[in-house]
Amino acid sequence: MSPEIVGIAGLFLMLAAMLLLQIPVGFAMAVTGFIGVARLTSADAALTLIGNDLWMTFSSYDLTIIPLFIFMGHICFHSNVNQRLYSCAYTWLGATRGGLAVATIAACAGFAAISGSNTATAATMTSVALPSMRRYGYHPTLITGSIAAGSTLGVVIPPSIVLVVYGIYTGQSIAKLFFGSIIPGLIMGLLLTFTVIIICRRHPAWGPLGEKTTFREKLISLKGSFEMLLLFSLVMGGLFAGYFTPSEAGAIGSGFALLLSLARRSLTLTKFSAAINETLKISSFIVIIIAGAVIFGRFLALTRLPYAIAEWAAALPISPTLILWLVLLVFIIGGAIMDALGLLMITIPIFYPLALKLGFDPIWFGVIITIVTTMGAITPPVGVSAYVVAGMAEDIALSTILKGVSYFLPSYIITIIILEIFPQLVLWAAASVH
Repeated sequence: MSPEIVGIAGLFLMLAAMLLLQIPVGFAMAVTGFIGVARLTSADAALTLIGNDLWMTFSSYDLTIIPLFIFMGHICFHSNVNQRLYSCAYTWLGATRGGLAVATIAACAGFAAISGSNTATAATMTSVALPSMRRYGYHPTLITGSIAAGSTLGVVIPPSIVLVVYGIYTGQSIAKLFFGSIIPGLIMGLLLTFTVIIICRRHPAWGPLGEKTTFREKLISLKGSFEMLLLFSLVMGGLFAGYFTPSEAGAIGSGFALLLSLARRSLTLTKFSAAINETLKISSFIVIIIAGAVIFGRFLALTRLPYAIAEWAAALPISPTLILWLVLLVFIIGGAIMDALGLLMITIPIFYPLALKLGFDPIWFGVIITIVTTMGAITPPVGVSAYVVAGMAEDIALSTILKGVSYFLPSYIITIIILEIFPQLVLWAAASVH
């Protein structure tokens, strides 16, 4: 049996382990990868190779960025930054038709910029925005759709944990990935907002007018967003100027978020303990996925399957753009049936060499596939963000939530098309990083 056939068999074995046996993606990759390496070499050689690979990966200082940024997001969450952001957005936008839904998306974008997690954003904004929109008579489809779709901005707008893992795994600059994703994140946020406007034009009763506020009230409400802007500017500004590395940015951001919460006296000992516990849980989950991806990546490298696929695809008599869309279709389908981070860890060893072979910039490719896999967070049957909203809005049927998010799915496709036509929207910002 050729190494390539062994690689294909390993892929099917891993997918079967995840989908049929419900084995977590990190463990499925680790077990399949070890069996595959042992099959191609020997058990002793597999232990040696995998042990060296794991040591090289987890002795890297860059991995410290993961728990640091997660901790920063959870400190902000437990300090009620989300409520102040939503209050500010509501004051400015709530008086227009559908304004509360637009305010929700704006607040999601703001909270995403400091949390980097779509599930955290979904849970946070559901608890804050759902009661307000219900009070003003918003339709459940628009309520849940705007919250679930807005929460996905957490994976695109930096600091994004998915982009961090992509950067570590591929060796690309995390700072360049962060800055390259800012404009795409803003474009996607604007398109989601435009979707709300279209929905409210077709169904005016879905987004009733809210209370009007004075200009003075609007100015006063800006204090609610000051902390977020200050924190985001500190982290991203320091990265842009080259004053500190991504890991140092995570440490400084976490420390500053902690100081802000203490200054406001909004962080109790119980909330601080909860932030630490949640950080440890999420960080451990990501570390297991990375470990599994390292083992599975070694297996695929030995089979040379990724390089064979890249050479085969590059020789096809079709344009690289068409090949790219076929790859993106795989990500869209895969994102609908499994977690975005797990999907990236499985597919990067296969499609990253292909992207380089076809001449696509690795920073641009990383931002593009992040956006595509983000669609999976609101797409059935997994749709993690949709299920988070469903769990917190127990009296709203899941079918209503999925109907709501379906209105927003074209925004992702349009964003990808724009970035494909104008790749400099990603590359210009990334190239400006020192």
